[in-house]
Amino acid sequence: MANDSGSAGPSIARQAYGEELRIRREAAGHTQQSLSEAVVCSPSLIAHIEAGRRKPRASDAKRIDKELRTGGFFHRFLPTLDTLRVAAHFAQAAELQQQAICIQEYGSALVPGLLQTEDYARAIFRASWPNSTATDIDRHVVNRLERGRLLDTPDRPVMWVLLDECVLRRPIGGPSAMTKQLHHVAHLGRSGRVRLHVLPFSVGAHALLESMVTLMKFDDAAPVAYVEGLRTGRVHDDPATVAKCQTAYDLALSEALSSEASLAMIDAATEEYEHAC
Repeated sequence: MANDSGSAGPSIARQAYGEELRIRREAAGHTQQSLSEAVVCSPSLIAHIEAGRRKPRASDAKRIDKELRTGGFFHRFLPTLDTLRVAAHFAQAAELQQQAICIQEYGSALVPGLLQTEDYARAIFRASWPNSTATDIDRHVVNRLERGRLLDTPDRPVMWVLLDECVLRRPIGGPSAMTKQLHHVAHLGRSGRVRLHVLPFSVGAHALLESMVTLMKFDDAAPVAYVEGLRTGRVHDDPATVAKCQTAYDLALSEALSSEASLAMIDAATEEYEHAC
């Protein structure tokens, strides 16, 4: 995900929004269970919203307003919940990552944001936002590194990363930055924190050739797929679309090197960058 800059924890705005929902829900005589049944969502989603951990989709907010007779309050104040610490098109996906129990990501050109190191991320932001100030770049880098702390938890979310070989070969930030970045990726793979595979150039055409994709699964909600392009991105929750994305991921994964062979290729690329430093 090239344009995210990180997000962590409930914001004050989301906490206030969630508290207001709790107050209005209780005033209307609803439990979390009964409100969820009335607006056709899971009770855990209502709990997450009230705790400030998630925000509702626009359609959910409209149904909540209708059920609680709040005059459009919850739909109208949705835009105030965005922290602006991530690109607008990535905001929903960043939030969903915090709740996912399994993330499967394909890096078509870059190491995924959750795995990026400081120098590598800085080089990406400098290239992507050439008119940004040094302070802006620093803020984006810090935010991205904070988002990577999601992997500090030893077992949640389960994460699979599929990398195109070009991710290893393009010297983002130069040899030193690539050496550190690939060491980090290999460490995550060898520690078992991330299941890692590489799609080598020798495969030729494959099912994910045209786009990057991130697949996310949850305890309390249907899976989603996030697809991103230049300054654009979209979360798909339509079951048929998500299933097609999952099938494409599975097909590409079946063409990839084994985990052991993938780590060997990463080690070889790292050694080449080390010699170039």
